[in-house]
Amino acid sequence: MVNYVLAGAARTQAAAMIQELETARPGAAERLAHGALAELRTWPELTVLEVDENLTEQGCSVAGAYDAGPPPHLSVAKSASRARRDFTALHELGHHLQKNIVALMEPFGRESDGGLLLEDAACDAFAAEILIPAPLVHRHLDTKGPTASVITQLWQASNASRMAVCVRAAQRLPAPGHILLLDTTGHLAFAASHGLPPLRRGSFQGDIAVIDRALAGSGHAQGLTQVRYRDGILGRELHTDTAPMDGYLVAVFVTDSAPWRTFTPPTRDIGPQSRDYICANCDEEYRSFDPACPSCRIPSCPECGSCACPPRVTERLCPGCFIRHPPAMFPAGSDRCLNCD
Repeated sequence: MVNYVLAGAARTQAAAMIQELETARPGAAERLAHGALAELRTWPELTVLEVDENLTEQGCSVAGAYDAGPPPHLSVAKSASRARRDFTALHELGHHLQKNIVALMEPFGRESDGGLLLEDAACDAFAAEILIPAPLVHRHLDTKGPTASVITQLWQASNASRMAVCVRAAQRLPAPGHILLLDTTGHLAFAASHGLPPLRRGSFQGDIAVIDRALAGSGHAQGLTQVRYRDGILGRELHTDTAPMDGYLVAVFVTDSAPWRTFTPPTRDIGPQSRDYICANCDEEYRSFDPACPSCRIPSCPECGSCACPPRVTERLCPGCFIRHPPAMFPAGSDRCLNCD
């Protein structure tokens, strides 16, 4: 699960990435802040491609991709606005730095997933740190945390993308939660999560309470609701605040301490909980929300695909020809196949 430790580690990693960048290319951070794509196109060791959005990686939090090569190249969706393309380019540059600088790889060894979540979260933090300077963040986001309207104001005051602003705002959440950017159909364009499992880009959230009311009205709405994870699984109940953002909807979700309310008690965790399992087939430890097998009541292991049911015998070894045959090749009561019986 993404938690406060990971969020802090991502910011620490982002700071290290900027330091490594400035050591290798003095002044690069400032040049990237004024035009990431234009700056990266001058780097001889990197190839920058603009591609259709359907050719980017859905597993990534942005509409882009990085390929280590050789030669290394990064892809950015050409249908996006310039600000969004710059944020995406910086996110993918983050992958490039972390996959090629040994010092930046070291924190991954301390993560249970090998650093996959940390790497992607650090890419978002790295891009946001470059595009939105700290003084501007402090001016708009006070210590109580961000509301949806304040996030919109920060975006209007900066030249950064909506995504970069969402990342910066998520760093100031006072409790576990999400900052979501949704399109007019209710699909998730971007998510920055803090202390809760991340949401998948492109997932549909338009029919959940508060969001559907905001989309159908002025864009402003507040209340309690649950966000939807993979396979329609709903998470815990969250306090929610929304506001329009020039063709998009920005939504703030927190478990407690909602900045738009005087007092906010923690919400009940009524969402489904994953369980820990040990695979009976390969001994892999795993957690799963998947439906359980109707026979053994254990979900399939993501490593080998097996549940806890005994393996079905589909072939038998004939002691006569030493060949494995399907059961139909053995006469009733005989241990030898039809060819040897």
